[in-house]
Amino acid sequence: MGKKYNEVLKNIEKDKEYTINESLELLKKISFVKFDETVDIALNLGVDPRKSDQMVRGYVVLPHGTGKQVRVLVFAKGEKEKEASEAGADFVGAEDMAEKIQKGWLDFDKAVSTPDLMGIVGRLGKILGPRGMMPNPKTGTVTFDLKAAIQEIKAGKVDYKVEKGGIIHLPVGKLSFDIDKLVENTKVAVDSVIKAKPQTSKGRYLKQITLSSTMGPGLNVDISTLTSSRV
Repeated sequence: MGKKYNEVLKNIEKDKEYTINESLELLKKISFVKFDETVDIALNLGVDPRKSDQMVRGYVVLPHGTGKQVRVLVFAKGEKEKEASEAGADFVGAEDMAEKIQKGWLDFDKAVSTPDLMGIVGRLGKILGPRGMMPNPKTGTVTFDLKAAIQEIKAGKVDYKVEKGGIIHLPVGKLSFDIDKLVENTKVAVDSVIKAKPQTSKGRYLKQITLSSTMGPGLNVDISTLTSSRV
């Protein structure tokens, strides 16, 4: 770790659980980089992702967005291709786009597809899947309602999926956001993960919540300042 990072650590009380407001105020105070960092939340869950009935997956639309301009690719034909373009898609196509991706083109952030083109899109699973870019009905990105899907993504839709260690990582905005906006985004994200709790999950569901910025340290957050749910 560099000299600046070690200086930052002197401001952190290692075993303290900060309120959500304290966490965000501290992250703003100790930021030492010249770019606008992303604020991330990590939720340690009491689930076993190796069991299919304990998989936690879903999406949330952050009320104040992520602060990032998201480029959307839509797989569609005919009238749906026109609908996607009018709704603000950055790229629209079918076989032509699939061919570009197979040749290494990945200059987009999210992909959406109409159900009838999933035969084409499915062949891209090995490329898009590991990058979290594969259209999926469970996250609302395989749909005929392209306008709604595109608008949600542009407005701040974030997909999440629990990792092998039982942790979910989510961006909740930029460090330059007002604290009130970051707090609201974070609470909405946490509520979404709580609602996605599997029925088979026993014991404590939300075990720990950590907040961090791109280059900053993780701060333990007092869960009670984010939700009133007993989980």
